[in-house]
Amino acid sequence: MPLLDGQVRRMFEEVAFSYDLQNSVLSLRRDSAWRRALADRLPPGRPLRVLDVAAGTAEVALEICRRRPLAQVLGLDYSPSMLAVGRGKLLSQGLAGRLSLCLGDARRLPVRDTCMDAVSIAFGIRNVDDRATALAEFRRVLRPGGRALVLEFSLPEASVPRRLYRLYFEHVLPPLGNFLSRSDYAYDYLVESVLAFPKPEAFAQELTRAGFGPVSRTPLSLGIVQLYEANVPNRPAQGAAVRSSSSEGVSCW
Repeated sequence: MPLLDGQVRRMFEEVAFSYDLQNSVLSLRRDSAWRRALADRLPPGRPLRVLDVAAGTAEVALEICRRRPLAQVLGLDYSPSMLAVGRGKLLSQGLAGRLSLCLGDARRLPVRDTCMDAVSIAFGIRNVDDRATALAEFRRVLRPGGRALVLEFSLPEASVPRRLYRLYFEHVLPPLGNFLSRSDYAYDYLVESVLAFPKPEAFAQELTRAGFGPVSRTPLSLGIVQLYEANVPNRPAQGAAVRSSSSEGVSCW
């Protein structure tokens, strides 16, 4: 049975203490390359305001700060324990002036309309139980020409890598991940949620329905991960409606 929203939040609270170690071990250290690939899709050489949703322990937000020195980043997550780990890192790296972390929900972003140059989310959209609302929120807070970047797990398309990866993903990763996280369900949930997530073409269509322009996607690590890139049209399409802020007055920015 799929986990409910509150159960997913509680799961992240429980695994926060070793979340970075889990990611590094279970991805065979490919997680850092995936984050760099996302950050490199941001325009270089100019000031940027970036919202990183489902920021967790702030690894993506920190990577954006490192690779885009003129960026100001707001990281948002609904797990206080994950954010506490992230705050420790941004303070130790002297990035408190460029990176802020805020408690919040992807379905009700606490920022004003059209105030962001980019929105990113890494391995988080799969956990949102109302994806259409979250994608509409991404669209709302992006300025015309702004960019959404989404990293999410997938399965290799080629048959042999796909079969080999599924052996690891469905039979090795869950017990190892549960051991590292001291959980008896977190990585069973990961497998179930990845297999239930739409195929790449279907998710790209969801982005288009949310009001984004043409969507490009890049398979990473043989297709284990997909990097989606979608821009907001500079001029709204005729008849297109952009949702207005539902959180006026509670802006983090």
